[in-house]
Amino acid sequence: MLQDDTPIRFRGLWLGLAALLVAFHIGLIFWGLAPNLVSRPLHMALVLPWIFIFGARTRLHLITGIPLAALGIAASIWIALNHEMLGDQYGFLETPFQIAIAVALLVCVIEAARRAIGWPLPLVAVLSLAYAMLGQHIPGEFGHSGTPVKSFLGTMTIAEGGIWGTLTAVSVGVVSIFVIFGAVLNASEAGQGFMNVAAAAAGRLKGGAAKVSVISSALFGSISGSASANVASTGAITLPAMTGLGYPRRLAGAVEAVASSGGQIMPPLMGAGAFVMVELTGIPYTGIMAAAALPALLYFLAVWFGINAYASHTDLRGIDAADQPSLRDVVVTSAFFLVPFTVLLWGMFGMGVTPQYAACLAIGAGALLLPFNRHLTVNWGEFRIRVEQALLTSARQVAMIAAIILCASIVIGVLSVTGLGVKITSLILSGASGMLWSALLLTALACLILGMEVPTTAAYVICVSVAGPALIELGLEPLQAHLFVFWYALLSTITPPVCGAVFIAAGMVEENWLRVAKTAMALGVGLYIIPLGMIANPGLLALTDAPVAALIAFLRVAVGLGLISYGLIAMRRPLAKIGLTAAGLAVIFAPI
Repeated sequence: MLQDDTPIRFRGLWLGLAALLVAFHIGLIFWGLAPNLVSRPLHMALVLPWIFIFGARTRLHLITGIPLAALGIAASIWIALNHEMLGDQYGFLETPFQIAIAVALLVCVIEAARRAIGWPLPLVAVLSLAYAMLGQHIPGEFGHSGTPVKSFLGTMTIAEGGIWGTLTAVSVGVVSIFVIFGAVLNASEAGQGFMNVAAAAAGRLKGGAAKVSVISSALFGSISGSASANVASTGAITLPAMTGLGYPRRLAGAVEAVASSGGQIMPPLMGAGAFVMVELTGIPYTGIMAAAALPALLYFLAVWFGINAYASHTDLRGIDAADQPSLRDVVVTSAFFLVPFTVLLWGMFGMGVTPQYAACLAIGAGALLLPFNRHLTVNWGEFRIRVEQALLTSARQVAMIAAIILCASIVIGVLSVTGLGVKITSLILSGASGMLWSALLLTALACLILGMEVPTTAAYVICVSVAGPALIELGLEPLQAHLFVFWYALLSTITPPVCGAVFIAAGMVEENWLRVAKTAMALGVGLYIIPLGMIANPGLLALTDAPVAALIAFLRVAVGLGLISYGLIAMRRPLAKIGLTAAGLAVIFAPI
């Protein structure tokens, strides 16, 4: 892997490739429409070197990664160069050479995902391909009539029903732009701005260091969209602050893990989920942002309640006045994220342009601030480092998300071609006996299990593809179903046995991860309750259409979450704990 001490000739090469990747994706927004079988394969060609070569962890990975990258790049470019001819074939491979191209693409996509995120998702993709090829030999309703090899492989690789499908379109045209936007902000003083605003807003309160973690993680997560990245970045500041003030290590780790997990449900990015949701539901991006805002706010509010509940029996001191940022530092550093965010919102709501176009304008605003530091002076050496950081971070993160989405596209393609998605939907309906709440619990369990093994966005896409139609058939609105599945795909960030955010936070505070996880589940109770609350209180998602009803639903759920948090955390006697928790559940779910 490329490190800071990499020889300059190699560093220059990677910076050049990163600049090419960034220019390509921004250029697509301004150049106008490009054929799908050009832009999407070129997207894959640009990200493969970052997975196979840049990300090589061992010499063996590097030796095998170079030919794999070359093979995948060559196959992708061949698709782009021959897109007109392939468009006339309607997803049918005509020659052995085309079959070889198809196999090479599938192998490279699966192996890229394996190197990027491990075995689980690639294994699901391999099993999906095996089902498509051999499912005709499976007896009963879960078999299928068979798919001709040339037609199936063609659908997956030269048409828009497989790896070049709608998910990849989201990765190319939207997610990549917002990832670049986040990388530019992170390279500037915006991160320090988040911390300063949070410290000024909550630092002196009881439990102030923990509340700083909540606010800063919400702000940082809104652009990073990654629980792990959030823990590693904001946690590097907030965890020492909490432990230094005498907070229990299990509580410090839990606060950071729970607060950081909320970044994936916090608009505008939502861990790329918002943009995938746009494609799958047809609902405008601004509509999804508006619907997701109040539930996300409730999540962080529940964590706030939990911190106050802990403070009722644990001494959680605020940050000393001497350690508070000055007003000047707060104002100056906050400008590094307020200016780009203002440009982003002005573009979407003032100019009425697409989110990705507005994000490009915001990238430009953020880039103009890169030369300046928190003292509003220019240090060209620091500026060069910031530009390099922005480019390399953009390329790495775009490649990571692309590897996930391309691999998940294989699974979605197989579900569509074989009809397996419809069969699983029927299974959920029959297992729930036509009852919505039974189907919701089955879906939540599936999300938890799948989320343990694959990243949130991939877990959401796969789960909503099979469970979404069942939930909609049982009476949910499409947006309700999608947000429900998306939230529950996050469960594994704090829920044992696989809880990535907890593992990282526990390691950083040197505490037993099970103790951190137990505390995190109590603090993060909103993650378990709010998705069900969205179903019981549908007005919560109607902020733009019925703002008064949305705010009433918000207050109802907030009161319920407060009672539940205090019942679980502050109450020591079993009867009081059960009574207060039951009261909170009644407030949220009792019919009005």
